[in-house]
Amino acid sequence: MHPFRFAVQQGSARSGEAWATLALRAESIGYDVLVMPDHLGQQLSPFAALAAAAAATTHLRIGAFVFANDYRHPLILAREAATLDFLSGGRFEMGLGAGWMTGDYRQLGMTYDPAPRRIDRLEEAVPLIKRLLAGETVTHHGTHYQLDRASTGVPPVQKPRPPLAIGGGGPRMLKLAVREAEIIGLVPGFDAHGRPHYRQATETATAEKIALILEAAGDRFERLEINMWLGDAGLVGSGNSLLGSVAAAARWAPTAIYGSPYLLYGTLASVREKLLRRRDKLGISYYTLPSHAMESMAPLVGALAGK
Repeated sequence: MHPFRFAVQQGSARSGEAWATLALRAESIGYDVLVMPDHLGQQLSPFAALAAAAAATTHLRIGAFVFANDYRHPLILAREAATLDFLSGGRFEMGLGAGWMTGDYRQLGMTYDPAPRRIDRLEEAVPLIKRLLAGETVTHHGTHYQLDRASTGVPPVQKPRPPLAIGGGGPRMLKLAVREAEIIGLVPGFDAHGRPHYRQATETATAEKIALILEAAGDRFERLEINMWLGDAGLVGSGNSLLGSVAAAARWAPTAIYGSPYLLYGTLASVREKLLRRRDKLGISYYTLPSHAMESMAPLVGALAGK
């Protein structure tokens, strides 16, 4: 059974000073990881921002939830990741996904291919990225990528390489994560237009996904860390308005899924017991919270992180 870990997700800041302050505050509260989304638009570039966060802190880990494979060649992505791991002293976690936000593809002038094609590219890229992050020199002639004696030029700090997280909601993505990753990030799946499948954001659907992971992983399941991304969270009595949280949840999920595991509300005692029961039943021990809930959820982090 894995100890609890908590990440805070943030993509923007008013200034460089504010960004460093956020990272320092997350570290001081006891969050384990600062992660960033990987989208175009109103957010900082994850590579530069994560490097700045690492420079401002001493033990806070950094990563992306998750880098979109389609936006970068595997060698370029691996080199950037290896550099972040090197400069942070081995505090980087590699998050990968197939890409899902249609607006990003539009800005890039890229076709938003059906999910099977995007996952095809990710399936080919993941082993290459893993080998490159482990310090290998890689030659590869594949369907989507060509490498000729490629390397990052940066020695790995974490051995054999930084841990890999793959985020996904569908069966194929989850099976890929079981085969290749150390961390499996649970998210609702997305439809052909990049919209979340809210029917997957239920306790029942989540239990079905865990059953699929368990069947695919076999004895390896105990070594896998299961992460759940939270759309919103709030503690009663923490200074965060529960009514405000419910309003935020309504915007995130227009269907009636307030019992969803992707939303976390209640008293400290009730939320603590819920996460303990969920870990016992489903093996979920790693939670990614939105930054606006960072302060209000601090008592929970203090109660469970590392336990």
